[in-house]
Amino acid sequence: MGKQGPMPNFETIDDYIAYQPKQAQVVLKELRKIIKDAAPDAIEVLNYKVPSFTLVPGGKRDQQIMMAGYAKFVGFYPFPTVMSAFKNELKDYKTGKGSIQFPLDKPLPKELIKRMVKYRRDEVLKEWN
Repeated sequence: MGKQGPMPNFETIDDYIAYQPKQAQVVLKELRKIIKDAAPDAIEVLNYKVPSFTLVPGGKRDQQIMMAGYAKFVGFYPFPTVMSAFKNELKDYKTGKGSIQFPLDKPLPKELIKRMVKYRRDEVLKEWN
């Protein structure tokens, strides 16, 4: 994370963001806005001490999208199925099974992130109904 030592327990997502390095704060705020624009009904929660966005009421971890701040990048955690669906568009980023690293010194791919959030929201809503 942004600072050394154990990560504190945060009360709110705003508290989490304020704890991060300045450059990460800017990117996290922007990423939060993109997620909320794409899924306005998403409920903000802290899960595993990081900002999470529940896509359905009472949504469990696999029904959430998460983000986290680090010293050189912001982690975005949409879900493995999203990563598979968008793998060709993500080839310029460091990725994991269900995660993407967005470097702090490059602009966020806003439209791509919106499409990924909507894709996952639609998946979750199909499973939930």
